[in-house]
Amino acid sequence: MAHPVSHFFAYISRLRWIKRWGLMRNAIEENVATHSWEVATIAHALALIRNRHFGGHINADRVAAAALYHDATEVITGDLPTPVKYHSTVMREAFGDIEHKAEAELLALLPTDLREDFAPYVRESRLPAEDRELIKAADRLSAWLKCRAEIRAGNKEFDPAARQILQRLEQDELPEVAYFLSVFAPSYDCPLDNLLQ
Repeated sequence: MAHPVSHFFAYISRLRWIKRWGLMRNAIEENVATHSWEVATIAHALALIRNRHFGGHINADRVAAAALYHDATEVITGDLPTPVKYHSTVMREAFGDIEHKAEAELLALLPTDLREDFAPYVRESRLPAEDRELIKAADRLSAWLKCRAEIRAGNKEFDPAARQILQRLEQDELPEVAYFLSVFAPSYDCPLDNLLQ
């Protein structure tokens, strides 16, 4: 039985062409696909850390898969900078509506019999609250690590963003985030030769 052609994966593969941090001067270019991979690996780690050290019962594999798709709608909407997205309640609500419509458009690209299977990953609201919490934390950690990399490259424009993101991470008081910041984050400042010792 022949199946109709689906453009879903060809379309989301174009996330690699969508640049992040569009309002900032970047020493290191970052695209949405690369960012999504990093968020997925960090979210997976946060789930495992919660399970191992903080009494969690999170499906770490589901969190990782959902994190891979957490910005998939940006293939339609583009990357809207956080200061713009959260400028006002009106802006946040308007962009939320656009994101929901983009989710529906992406799901419509899938074969009908797979749409329900992909819906929890493409429609973030379908995920358990704990999963969403860890993906959001991983998203912030990834953004903070990007800021730190820019600062190490001499780009002081990222100083305020780094401070604001770290403050938000600390305000959230997630123990797995504190663990990641203590155990894994310091190594991001090391040169390659130090990482291999």
